[in-house]
Amino acid sequence: MTTLSVSPPPPATTELRRWVIADVRELHGLRQALLDALTSRHLIAAPALDDRADRVLLVASELATNALIHGLPPSEIRLLLADGCFVLDIADHDMGTMPELRDVEPHDSGGRGLHLARQLSLDVGWYATIDAKHIWASFPAATTPLG
Repeated sequence: MTTLSVSPPPPATTELRRWVIADVRELHGLRQALLDALTSRHLIAAPALDDRADRVLLVASELATNALIHGLPPSEIRLLLADGCFVLDIADHDMGTMPELRDVEPHDSGGRGLHLARQLSLDVGWYATIDAKHIWASFPAATTPLG
């Protein structure tokens, strides 16, 4: 196993939205609310024209699920705006563990969430505050090409 790099999100961020969820049954509502926030603020183009929506929603689902299953709920999901990108910041309250990138075998049924986040976003990292562990992923805003 490999630990994820310790790095706070870009320092000059503005919080756009915040959601608190305590159960995986709330993920569908989170995805819809996140999509609404991203499109209403023009951070992504219409989902039919921009696969960025699928990428962001998949990463949000994976990281929020990890926080609920492996952390201590409730989990807090924040949508942040930074220079030329937006950031998903997902927090849980399990201060006793660090996020790890598992070695995943082809037939394993889980353990791919952080790997997917690293592949589908610009950058991923984590940091701790006094009462929460945060994992974040950044994405280019709609005017920035996705690499």
